[in-house]
Amino acid sequence: MSEAASWQKERASYAHLLWLATQAGYRVADWTPDIDGVDATLRNGGLMVDLQLKCTMRPRIVNGDYAFDLDVATYNKLRDPLRSAPGYLALMVIDPDVDKWITHDPLGVSMAVQAYWAKLQDEPAPAGRSSTAIRLPRQQVLDKKSLDGMFEFSREMAHFGLGRGMRA
Repeated sequence: MSEAASWQKERASYAHLLWLATQAGYRVADWTPDIDGVDATLRNGGLMVDLQLKCTMRPRIVNGDYAFDLDVATYNKLRDPLRSAPGYLALMVIDPDVDKWITHDPLGVSMAVQAYWAKLQDEPAPAGRSSTAIRLPRQQVLDKKSLDGMFEFSREMAHFGLGRGMRA
């Protein structure tokens, strides 16, 4: 049993997003370094969705949902009402044992990861000075359906103007 290094968790979260986006028919661009608080941008024609990816092996649970302390600088970049693409946080929850991440069998390969999302676009100013707790409800699983919803919000932002889109 070996515990994953930071770079392994980073790449696993990106791999998970890449598989989901591919399944949904969206293109993915990654940003290294993520100067703007964005690790990946999903694209569907002219519509875009920005995601900050985080990965944890020991998620914090508050009132039955996941919580993640995001640094204020990144939070402010993702909530900025002047963004042209809505900003989201995606939290991947993964086993501490790297050997359990991927299983191979005669039918294919399975990834042992689950991801959750929170829309940060247009959220209020942070409560803390260095970090702010982001609530990621357990029902907000990052999957094809949620990616479709993120693009619907992006479409509403483009159609109705910044900060006026429907709430995803």
